[in-house]
Amino acid sequence: MAGSVAAVVVAAGRGVRAGGELPKQYRQIAGEPVIRPSLRLFAQHGEVTFVQPVIHADDGTLYERAVAGLRLLPAVFGGATRQASVRAGLEALQGRQPSVVLIHDAARPFASPALVTRSIAAAAATGAAVPSLPVTDTVKVIDDSGQVAETLDRARLRIVQTPQAFAFAPLLAAHQRALAHGREDFTDDAALAEWAGLEVAVFEGERSNTKLTSADDFARAEAAQLAALADVRTGSGFDVHPFGEGDHVMLGGVRIPHSHGLVGHSDADAALHALTDAVLGALAEGDIGVHFPPSDPRWRGASSDRFLAHAVERVRARGGAIAHLDLTIVCEAPRIGPWRDAMRARIGEIAGVALDRVAVKATTSEKLGFTGRREGLMAFATATVRLPWNAP
Repeated sequence: MAGSVAAVVVAAGRGVRAGGELPKQYRQIAGEPVIRPSLRLFAQHGEVTFVQPVIHADDGTLYERAVAGLRLLPAVFGGATRQASVRAGLEALQGRQPSVVLIHDAARPFASPALVTRSIAAAAATGAAVPSLPVTDTVKVIDDSGQVAETLDRARLRIVQTPQAFAFAPLLAAHQRALAHGREDFTDDAALAEWAGLEVAVFEGERSNTKLTSADDFARAEAAQLAALADVRTGSGFDVHPFGEGDHVMLGGVRIPHSHGLVGHSDADAALHALTDAVLGALAEGDIGVHFPPSDPRWRGASSDRFLAHAVERVRARGGAIAHLDLTIVCEAPRIGPWRDAMRARIGEIAGVALDRVAVKATTSEKLGFTGRREGLMAFATATVRLPWNAP
């Protein structure tokens, strides 16, 4: 599309310096995987037409979970270096021929829409530009023996960030030329563009646009994000369903064999229904029936993970995060204990939160009432949600 803007978001690295069991782009900050805000930034920006993710070939499942609901092009696989990954993203965009392309690291999840706007304007004005910050510390060059060899003039130094912005065709040509010359050692696209003879300008970056590299970076980012989400809210939810014919029940998104099924308009997952109401209650946005009326045939037999995912997305749309989910199931049967961890894992997956932020408990009613007579079961839930102050 002539005159269009594309963004290539690079997320193919392993991020080993950050520690943890997952690549850093899939680790969570304030209940959200790092890659999601990096992609959402461009997907929701009014001037960006295409968003091209570049991921590792082993991360397909992690990626799909992290980006559900975002407007993105199909992801392509990256290469062994950042440069190879960027080239893969550019080549995937060839058929669309955008005028401007922005290259962004997924490990920078705090860039702002205003920075993207400045990036696009800078590319249109210069053909190649990068966001930068002045160096505030004195910088020295040391020799092989560890002695100071030179003190650099910091007035001429800049710290460079992403998104870096370029006219699309010249950048793609520069990448292909570097490949032909066997050059795979460029650590950013500005350096490659300079090598190819392009003039690269700078524009104002953002102090908050930090790159997450080490475990300390994640700890500081988590603390900063939670401090910004100072409006802590709690919501409660309750649901009940009777037993009917069937050979299993759905609870917490898990299929549990049982002598009966649960009767309801959807899949009758009382656990997910209670959690959905708890999250919506924390937002003061009504209940599950407001968002998914039982009179609507679209929800007949629907999987209840859709309901909880919708409620969680409402939290994210307001700039918030799920801090904790607490669920109690009351029934004589089936036994919940053997399925507890599977339910916690599934709920965490749906809500996009870590396992230690999901509690699942079970009890009986001591054979009292309808649950004691094994006529049905009920679920109680509490959701703790953090929002920015003055969130809409």
